[in-house]
Amino acid sequence: MLCNTAVVTELGFKSNNPDVALSERKVLSYRDALHRTMREGLRDQDAVVIMGQGVDDHKGIFGSTLGLAEEFGRDRVMDLPLAEEGMTGVAIGAALNGLYPIQTHIRADFSLLAMNQIINLAAKYKYMFGGRFEVPMLIRMIVGRSWGQGAQHSQSLQSLFAHIPGLKVVMPSSSQAILDTYPKVIAEYRGPVISFEHRLMYDLNFHLDPLPNPDRDPFESYTVRQGADVTIVATSIMVLEAMRAAEHLSTVSGIQCEVIDLHCVSNPTWDVVMQSVEKTGRLVVADTSWREYGVCAEVCRVVAERNPACLKNPVVSLAMQPAPCPTAKSLEDLFYPDLRQFVHAVASIVIGDEKHGIALPDMQSMVDVYKRFKGPF
Repeated sequence: MLCNTAVVTELGFKSNNPDVALSERKVLSYRDALHRTMREGLRDQDAVVIMGQGVDDHKGIFGSTLGLAEEFGRDRVMDLPLAEEGMTGVAIGAALNGLYPIQTHIRADFSLLAMNQIINLAAKYKYMFGGRFEVPMLIRMIVGRSWGQGAQHSQSLQSLFAHIPGLKVVMPSSSQAILDTYPKVIAEYRGPVISFEHRLMYDLNFHLDPLPNPDRDPFESYTVRQGADVTIVATSIMVLEAMRAAEHLSTVSGIQCEVIDLHCVSNPTWDVVMQSVEKTGRLVVADTSWREYGVCAEVCRVVAERNPACLKNPVVSLAMQPAPCPTAKSLEDLFYPDLRQFVHAVASIVIGDEKHGIALPDMQSMVDVYKRFKGPF
């Protein structure tokens, strides 16, 4: 399925849908898409409650829950104490008894304190009790770099949770992806879902799909850009980086990249990935976390098992350096891949030579392109 939603006006991405002018398409920020889905969930379903540290304060989880406690009451939008495991247990108990908890972690790192509840209970209840018990809940986790977040506040832990049967793990890369995913998950899916939201995307404005598909599977992967020379499989903000790299390469060299938003990293639509790789014969995987034992490795495993002969060149992966994240921005810039590295990697795999001769963009870190993060969170 071709998706035309991941278009960011500030970054100059072109629309993949020439039939609909950009000026005619609605624009919605990532933050406002989150706020809309949180508010509509509370409005449309009495069972929905929002729980988390800071959901009712003046920041409201980067604005995504701002004003909801005043509108719907603090018995439905409630701040929680610094007791992640205990509060996750409360949320699971609420889900087992008919409520739909939306639990937020303003850092994905904080969820590590609740791993027993999430992995040993939420993920396994339905299986252990023969389907008699269900744990419908959404756990929002914020990931990504910003201003010196350092080793314990910037980890992208999606592969840890995607490894566990019983958990669905999504990584929305646009406002449309949020609108297509959260409402259906809240209204229809009867199990635990973990969503990773990248903090550098909250301020970005995205063009919405003029013809949204109400039947879209909230867990499907989809193509965001068509191309014949190389497949880029990406997650979260790396989808946006892939689009920037694709536009640069198309302009300076004519290389056409096909970009796939993996979206659901626990249950990707592998047929979409394989059809693209078999067409282009080349694969670049870009993830927001580490390469080792992660999403990059899993995509490579599936391609290697299904049809390794389709690859013309070895796979290239882009991810964080294999170390804890440094605090100093100069070192942080080296820790995360930038657009220059992205373009070089793609050009190298297409040309088949690291001395490809294709003009590279200026070196600029993601934090300088997308957002000057101000804190305190």
